[in-house]
Amino acid sequence: MTDVLSIDGHVASIRLPGGLLEAATARELSTTAEGLIEDRNIRVVVVTSGEDFCAGAAPDLDCGAADPVAALSQLRVPVVVAISGRCVSVGLELALAADIRLASVDAEFSSNDVIEGRLPMWGGTQRLPRAVGHARATWLLMTGGSLDAATAAEWGIVHEANVDLDAAVATTVNQLLAAGPLALELAKEAVHRGSEVGLRDGLRLEGDLNHQLAATADRAEGLAAFFAKRPPDFAGR
Repeated sequence: MTDVLSIDGHVASIRLPGGLLEAATARELSTTAEGLIEDRNIRVVVVTSGEDFCAGAAPDLDCGAADPVAALSQLRVPVVVAISGRCVSVGLELALAADIRLASVDAEFSSNDVIEGRLPMWGGTQRLPRAVGHARATWLLMTGGSLDAATAAEWGIVHEANVDLDAAVATTVNQLLAAGPLALELAKEAVHRGSEVGLRDGLRLEGDLNHQLAATADRAEGLAAFFAKRPPDFAGR
């Protein structure tokens, strides 16, 4: 196994090897993520690693290899990524596919593809400007410059830089598990699909998804719990 999948209740955890990402690992990661897409028991996916999140692309990795970033981005549930150490090249592209990105204070971020004569191949030229803006993305991509965790959080590459990354991940996962799973799924859909259309169409999408959620058992449970002043017990249907 090059990446390890473990499931604990409603949480699926994928652990990356942490060094250079090889083609075999990319294929296995894609297969693992694709296998989770229709698993209705899973409510949160967490991607972790060893000392380094990902040190970059191995020599055998090219644009003809599997695309784990696409597979991760297609997951209907929230994806949380925990980044420590180096997050370079394809590692940064993997991180940008997540919905919530948490980093340790020792994390470092860079994209060295262009200065080594390559292009990002899994959406780096598209997701990075959407996260940090065009000027900052251009600087990162064209110079291969490196960011520390605090700057990455300031720029929007990650949401938090944490002294205790494991505790931050656990807190975030618990917050997500306490929320309505269908509402989370539809909120993710609204954000991602809405960002690809104009405001008018985005507002229409939000309204349509609200009508869809209103007919679910989870929405009824949320209302019942509110009026009964008790925690909701969502079933995901």
